Amino acid sequence: MATREIVGWSMADHLRSSLCENALMMAIQHRAPPRGLIHHSDRGVQYACGPYRKILDRYGIKASMSRKGDCLDNAPMESFFSSIKTELVHRTRFRTRHEAKAALFEYIEIFYTRKRRHSGIDYRTPAQAHAEMLIQAAA
Repeated sequence: MATREIVGWSMADHLRSSLCENALMMAIQHRAPPRGLIHHSDRGVQYACGPYRKILDRYGIKASMSRKGDCLDNAPMESFFSSIKTELVHRTRFRTRHEAKAALFEYIEIFYTRKRRHSGIDYRTPAQAHAEMLIQAAA
């Protein structure tokens, strides 16, 4: 949350738990989070199912879920999804899923992370905020 980075994401033609499991594993591989990390999500069934919870347990990650019926608990992700819909999805007609996934990769990994400035992190990019956080932690 401190950097607004998207460290794990996945795309599929279904909402099975494997979709969220893949995104979680990408995040774990990118960051190797310390045990005790708090993972916040909405109350979607994918986040409460056994296989997903087992991954959290295996890596010592504590689950936190939004309160029932309170979308503001997950406001940062709701804001991200609004941005991606406004800036990419509603402006583009994808011919194939592969094309959509490539565009999503470009949006998240290049534009959103390295170019898009965010008011919530003093108009820095998520990559800049992350780099500065690492420098401060090392000092």
